[in-house]
Amino acid sequence: MPDPDNNKKRRSLKNLPPDRFQPKMLVIWLVIVLAAISLLFFAPGGLKSPASVKIQKVVELAEQGKVREGVIRPDASGGRDWVVITGETAKDAGLEGDRGPTTQFRAAGRLTDANMERLQKSQAFAEQPATTLLSQIAVNVIPFLLIIGLLYFLFIRQLRQAGKGALSFGKSRAKLLTRDRDKLTFADVAGCDEAKEEVSEVVEFLKDPKKFTKMGGKIPKGILMVGPPGTGKTLLAKAVAGEADVPFFSISGSDFVEMFVGVGASRVRDMFEQGRKSAPCIIFIDEIDAVGRQRGAGLGGGNDEREQTLNSLLVEMDGFDTTEGVIIIAATNRPDVLDSALLRPGRFDRQIYVDLPDLVGREQILRVHARKISLSENVDLASIARGTPGLSGAELANLLNESALLAARRDKKKVEMVDIGDARDKVLWGRERRRVMDDSEKRAIAWHEAGHAVVQAVLDDGTVPVHKVTIIPRGQSLGSTSFFPTKDILTRAKKKLLDQIAMAMGGRIAEELVTGDISNGAYGDIKQATRIARSMVCDYGMSDLGPIALGENQDTVFLGRDITRSTHISEDTARRIDAAVGDLISSQYTRAQQIIAEHRTALDKIAMALIEHETIEGKHVLEILKHGDIQSPVIREAMGKSDAKAMEKRAAEKAAAPGPIDSLPTPSPSPA
Repeated sequence: MPDPDNNKKRRSLKNLPPDRFQPKMLVIWLVIVLAAISLLFFAPGGLKSPASVKIQKVVELAEQGKVREGVIRPDASGGRDWVVITGETAKDAGLEGDRGPTTQFRAAGRLTDANMERLQKSQAFAEQPATTLLSQIAVNVIPFLLIIGLLYFLFIRQLRQAGKGALSFGKSRAKLLTRDRDKLTFADVAGCDEAKEEVSEVVEFLKDPKKFTKMGGKIPKGILMVGPPGTGKTLLAKAVAGEADVPFFSISGSDFVEMFVGVGASRVRDMFEQGRKSAPCIIFIDEIDAVGRQRGAGLGGGNDEREQTLNSLLVEMDGFDTTEGVIIIAATNRPDVLDSALLRPGRFDRQIYVDLPDLVGREQILRVHARKISLSENVDLASIARGTPGLSGAELANLLNESALLAARRDKKKVEMVDIGDARDKVLWGRERRRVMDDSEKRAIAWHEAGHAVVQAVLDDGTVPVHKVTIIPRGQSLGSTSFFPTKDILTRAKKKLLDQIAMAMGGRIAEELVTGDISNGAYGDIKQATRIARSMVCDYGMSDLGPIALGENQDTVFLGRDITRSTHISEDTARRIDAAVGDLISSQYTRAQQIIAEHRTALDKIAMALIEHETIEGKHVLEILKHGDIQSPVIREAMGKSDAKAMEKRAAEKAAAPGPIDSLPTPSPSPA
């Protein structure tokens, strides 16, 4: 049955008054007027029609020398001797309408041979072949077409360009990925097997929706991918579209929010309408926390435009069914700030956590990105995966890229293991800075790093061995001692945390033992040790205060939770916390002092090896502790030609330096 309401709407729409201003109609009328004017100007004779005379009169004027120029053409409509003569006379020719300096004339009729000879004697006439109908049309139409084309580029194209801006403010900015060029599959995504298993049913649904609908099941409307930055959330969403071979619309959450209220909501509606037209498809919203934050949050009630956009998103997600074949996938690394209405069943009711890759996942990711890089045969990706704990997929890809660039600087044809190792150090701690240091500073830094290495090597049970010790400045540090775990560490025992505090204190103790003074080089070590100790007391319950969480302080003003900082402990408890933190650090400081005193000889030899070689490996530290000396050769780091020249230049500057350089050691980086 026809809908009576729709019929009423149609009748009411017919009775509506026309729009007051229609820019397209204005442009059309302007084109017509200008075209008419152009025809008047470009038509033969311009705005004036030529004077009609007889051929005999033209002959007389030619003999009198009153014809400036003329053209004789055969007249195809007449006979053999019929011609059309057009031309221009001089002043005072005596023709009708002769008021200007010249007068145009036209004569048609039969031209005898005698008159032809008389016209040729005047030498003012030229003969031309007969004009066809096609040439006449071309002469009259081409100027008109030129004017129309010029007007099109000047007006209509400008109007369309303006429509892409201000006139289409509320259009969706979602970008459609090209299936052939930008297609990705699950083979291009590694390190998140659990997440791929969860989204695989979405792929099956997009390929065969009836498989799920005939059982009465409903696929989730929205899928929220949560995880740290660089773990591959966007890559996984693209792989879902690639596996299902459906269109993939990508948009960022910040593209919805504009300074004008209502624009974001209009873009949301247009995005869903665009998705319905291209169904089945996937709409991916990256960084959805930019538009999906909690409503009413922040000082002053939040941003009205953002809240209206969120409301429109919530309504649109309720307004469509998954049977239409539109799946919404969003990504964020801040799920705690999202509005609760966005996460309820029926909207983003499925959350997929894309975590940092484990040891096996890192090796798989390295193999995926190593396809495009020429690697040497001695490169062991499994060893690289063990030495890169905590790195995301994006950071691993950057690691291989940096190693390729480093190998190219060193004039190599393939990337070797040493290049990847140097690139890893550069990514984790920064690029080497060959700064000129005097002997006293170099000596203090060497014993500082040796103190870290000795304490860690003595306390380690084989899970977190010393990897490398160097006194070459990297990033903001003048030296570093790095540790790489042999396996992924998911939990931290109390003993391991205490060992970290003792190791952090080892550098300050060794530096004071040798120089008899302390410097600000232990700034980072002290800060790290204090953070670990306070977490043990307040968060982990690893103190005499018992298993009580004492660190619930909130000062998240812009989330609208608390305007002022709130504490849940009394002043007496705060004093007890400070005392417990101080006891932990003091006890481990004393423990580190005992370790260094027992291994003073090894400490001195490690420091002297650092002064001589600048960088030694963890196995050299263990050899000194066990055998009293370095057994295996120390391999210097490979350098390119530019690095070698820079080293020679700095050495010359050091030799020419008049005295010590005024600088102090800065903190060592935290252990991995």
